[in-house]
Amino acid sequence: MRFLKTAIFALCTVLLASGAFAMDMKPGEGVTVKPARATWNTGFFQEALVRRALEELGYEVDRPKDLQNPIFYKTVAMGDVDYWTNGWFPNHNSQMPKNFYDTADTYGYVVKSGGLQGYLVSKKEVEKYNIKSLDDFKRPEVKKAFDRNGDGKADLTACPPGWGCEKIISHHMDVYDLKDHINPVKASYEAGMAAALGAYKSGDPIFFYTWAPNWTVFKLKPGEDVMWINVPEIMPTAAQAPAEDRMTVSGIKGAVSDPVKLGFVVSDIQIVANNKFVNDNPAIKKFFEIFKLPLVDINRQNTLMNEGQKSRSDINRHVDEWISKNKDTWNKWLNEARKAAAKNTETHVGLTTLRSSVFFAPSIWNFLSSLTRLTLSSISLPVGYADGEFLVCVFTKYGFE
Repeated sequence: MRFLKTAIFALCTVLLASGAFAMDMKPGEGVTVKPARATWNTGFFQEALVRRALEELGYEVDRPKDLQNPIFYKTVAMGDVDYWTNGWFPNHNSQMPKNFYDTADTYGYVVKSGGLQGYLVSKKEVEKYNIKSLDDFKRPEVKKAFDRNGDGKADLTACPPGWGCEKIISHHMDVYDLKDHINPVKASYEAGMAAALGAYKSGDPIFFYTWAPNWTVFKLKPGEDVMWINVPEIMPTAAQAPAEDRMTVSGIKGAVSDPVKLGFVVSDIQIVANNKFVNDNPAIKKFFEIFKLPLVDINRQNTLMNEGQKSRSDINRHVDEWISKNKDTWNKWLNEARKAAAKNTETHVGLTTLRSSVFFAPSIWNFLSSLTRLTLSSISLPVGYADGEFLVCVFTKYGFE
């Protein structure tokens, strides 16, 4: 028993000193990560936060590749990139290759039901012309009020070619018979919205598509500056049809009606990653599963970018500031990730080191090895072993249940 006690204390000493036990362990040392990033800059903030976390966990993280949605989903499924934080589901379902989920998947929720999309109109004009839906833009006086280029159509700040929302807006123009009444302006979205904001400040009517999280709904506040309007009726695309119930939403602040028929599926913002990459890196898998951001924090950061703070150093500073204000949450996420890595290490971190430096009788070695493979509730210490509480404490801190 005295020999067993000596062995156990030797094991505890190694565990307590090992990098796997330390709260600053770096499970990612020696591993290079290849992230991707969406082309819309309102998703840059969460990408930068996740990248910072992986770096703190010891990973070497490449600069992200900016990819269009369909290209990303093909690329991550093949393993040419590892992940991105910009999945919108079910909105992106139609842009994924066949058998996507055989090799990749979604992880956690950056913002549950955070992907709100729809059409907004300046509140003054909503009230002046009693605008309730897109159908109201067929009325001559409404078209004239929103016609900026004199072509007889209302100008809508819409999505650039290649974006998922561009296809849905085109679908709306067709099914609601709006092509002769509304002109979707498909230039750079950022430039288009900057022009819309300038027009609003000058007192002119504005009509635009947007989504949240986005600086647009931070600068142009629904219910105060602008109003969400309805589509005439819910007529989903084939890709939207499975989630048709998520196209009408209740409780939206600043909507012309409650519920409001947005015409777009309210999406969950999720991390998407290659399965092999995630399974090979349990710390990353855990972090992906628990990482969440308040929508207001993303909107606030997006506003800073819109005001000119959009360089890489600016975004890194925003990350620093967010972490400083949310230190407890940040540390909790990282510690959970480290714990997940520790549980998957050959516990054996301490035991292997110990075995190479301390001689144990085979029976003692087998006993110690078996301890690391069992949950604490399964451990049966020898009768009369006085230091069981100490051992339980060590293994609990090490991450065992």
